[in-house]
This record gives sequence, structure tokens and C-alpha cells, in this order.
Amino acid sequence: MGKKYNFDYIIIGGGPAGYTAAFTLAKTKKRIALVEESIYDDNFISRDIPYATSLDFAHTFFKFTHYPEMSGQDLHYNFPTIVAHQNTVINSFLEKQKTLLEKNNITHIEGHAHFLNSHTIAVNDVQYSSETFILATGSELKTTGIAGLETSKYLTPTTAIRIRRLPKYAFIIGGGPTGCEIATYYAELGAKVIIMEKEPRLLPREDEETSACLTEYFTHKLGILVVANAEVVAIEEDKVSKQVIYKTCNQEKSVRIDNIILATGFKPRLDCGLENAGVKVKPNGVIATNNSFQTTAKNIYAIGDCLGNESSTERVEYQASLLASNLIKKGKSLPSYHGFARVTNTSPEIATVGFSEARLKKLKRKYKKSIVYFKDLPISKITRSSYGFVKILTDRKNHVIGATIVAPHAGLMIGELSVAVRHRLTVLELTGTPHISNDYPLAIKLAAKNLVK
Repeated sequence: MGKKYNFDYIIIGGGPAGYTAAFTLAKTKKRIALVEESIYDDNFISRDIPYATSLDFAHTFFKFTHYPEMSGQDLHYNFPTIVAHQNTVINSFLEKQKTLLEKNNITHIEGHAHFLNSHTIAVNDVQYSSETFILATGSELKTTGIAGLETSKYLTPTTAIRIRRLPKYAFIIGGGPTGCEIATYYAELGAKVIIMEKEPRLLPREDEETSACLTEYFTHKLGILVVANAEVVAIEEDKVSKQVIYKTCNQEKSVRIDNIILATGFKPRLDCGLENAGVKVKPNGVIATNNSFQTTAKNIYAIGDCLGNESSTERVEYQASLLASNLIKKGKSLPSYHGFARVTNTSPEIATVGFSEARLKKLKRKYKKSIVYFKDLPISKITRSSYGFVKILTDRKNHVIGATIVAPHAGLMIGELSVAVRHRLTVLELTGTPHISNDYPLAIKLAAKNLVK
């Protein structure tokens, strides 16, 4: 690459996608810069770490305080300490990132990047040029469609998990993964929670058994009020409280509440002058790219949440690594997402990989399924919990093409089924794998066994 540019590669946006791309490209010894407006635009920092640390404590606290052997014990927790632990983990990660940037001679530029043309950006009134750009700008919260929201005080998915005082009552708008995780966190620590979803059920992207199981647990174990088929239309606020106005069954209703958490989903963050660089955006607000992540500007690529697709840290890191490798080797390897799981850290935890039943039905593909519920296994007696199941989907040749696990630590269990989906293993191969008989993974073997002919 020529020396007429300040850098060979500029990555706009940190987070798992941006950092992975930068560190992979650093192997080339080229001139690399990473532009990051705020560390809290990093999904790993704003969501993954604080959610994992806080929910781990909440799950443990709730389970411990609900043991019959602990009845009569008055247990308390220090809420600021939970946030302090988040900060400790975050700072440790940031220190490691800083060390790696310096070690790899990557220039770290703090500020908002704005394209002036396809080879030049401005950051804090300073111009930087590059032969190639990689957009990893992430996503931002959707905040449209609710009257009065702009003048109301509300919590976001980032601030909701980092508050230093638990609200007595919380109203969560949005029953997707993030909304359900926040609901779990607040309820397990003792708050009264209402969660509202405009679709007919919680987690509408998941299969019906999953939504039904989580709703039952929320209702009967955590005392969460689940309101589905309801859409919030307005928020009114006075000095005392907030009033949420919503529509359900063609009727308008309202509820007064102390705290509102907005978990209404995310949209790509694209406020960086893309039009000046010749990068086209589709009518649905997503950057137009080809199968190699190349935008309509030939020297600009886009990866991660700014593409608007299904997102996870593992998925965007994979995209970043693949793109960087292709750029280094001038290769044309295309992404393959078979075997990538998504995990919702509720209680019980939910992990899904491969096809869902809804997707297979839409594609009119024939499939077979098997479900094993934990209530029928020894583990339910051991843990005093009958919630959850393992579901496996196969094609006509008994290859595993999809699976769902609803269980404590489902994210750990799904690895076996991710391997099965990615490498087209059969259920016969799963049944031949030893599984511990008094633990949750036994359900994987039994579900697979039901599908063996």
C-alpha cells in the first residue's frame, strides 16, 4: 500500500469486532489505527461483562435464599458492591486491551469518526486518511414510536444493569433477550417487575416451548407480571411517578410505575458520514455489503452489529477474523454461521443453535424432533427444579440441524450440539458419547436416543 495515506487500515469502532480485526491485521506490521468514541459503545464492555457478572450473582443469591434449609435466615447483599465487581472486571479487561494495542503498535484514536470522502475521516477536527477502512460501529438502542419518551427519564440496557440501588418496582418495555435478562436480574434480587412485549409471547424469535417455559418460570417462581400482545404508546411523567399508557386487545390501559427500562431492540449505528464515502445504506437501515463484507465503496468493509444481522460476540469476532485474514491473504473465503449458538442469560438460561422449528416450517423443510423435559429426570429431584428441557431437531438422514436447551448453564451445554450442527453429526453419534447420568447433559443423550431408528 502506498505511503500517501496516514494508515493502511483504519477500523472505526472498538468492541469485539473492531479489536479482533485490528489485532489480526497487526500481524502484517502495517500502519493500523482504531477509532473509538467511547468504551461504552463496546458491546463487550457495556453488556457482556456487566450482565455476566451481575446475573451470576443474582442467580446464586436467589437460589441460595430459596433453599428450604435456609428458611428463617435473613440474608442481605450490598448493591454497590455488585457494580464495583463489574468495574473491577471491566478495568482488568481494558488494561489488557491497552497493553495489546501498544504491543501491536496500533494507534488508538478517541472520538467520533466522520467520513469526508472514501479515504478520509475527521476525528475531533483532525483528519486521518487510510487506504482501507473497516466499519465496526456497532448498534444503538431503538427509541422511536413512544410519545413522551424524549422528556421522560428511563433506563437503558446499559444503565439498567449498572444502577447502584435496586428499584422497588420496575417496568420493562420489550420481552426480547435483553428485556428478559434485566427482568431476571431485578426479580431475583427482590424487585417487583412487569415486562411488556408487543408480540404474542416473550422471546418471539425462539420456539414456543421456550417462551412458554420462561413465562411459567417468570410467573410462578420470580413473581414477574408478563404482559404480551401489548404495545406501549406513551409515557407521562410527574414529580411522583411515571404513567405508562399501552394498548392491548384494542383497548387502551395504563399503569403507574417508579422505574422504566427500555429494552426495545437495537439498530445499526451509522452516524459517521457514510454518504460522503459512497457507502450505500439499504431502505431498512442496514449497510449494503456483498458476501465478503465489502460495501459499495470498494475500499470500505463493514462487520458486526452495524450490519443489523443476528449478533453475538462470537459471531462478530468470527466476521472480523475472517475479513482480516482475507485482506491479508487476498483470499475470498465466505462466512459460514453453522454451529453459532445464541444464549440468553435468564433463569433458567436459554441456548439455541441451528434451525428453529419456525424457520424450518417457513422453509417447508421436513424434520424430526425430540424433547426431553428435566422434570422426568433425576436432576429435577437433585436441584428441586423441574423447569427446562433439551430439544433436538434432525433432517431426514438424522443429521442434527438445530437444538434448544433451557437449563441452568445452558450456554455450557450447547457446545456439544454446536459441534453436531457445524459438523453434520448424526444423533447416533451423540448417543455414543458418554453423558453423566445425574446431571443435565443426560437429556441430550436421551433426546438423541429418541431419534435413532
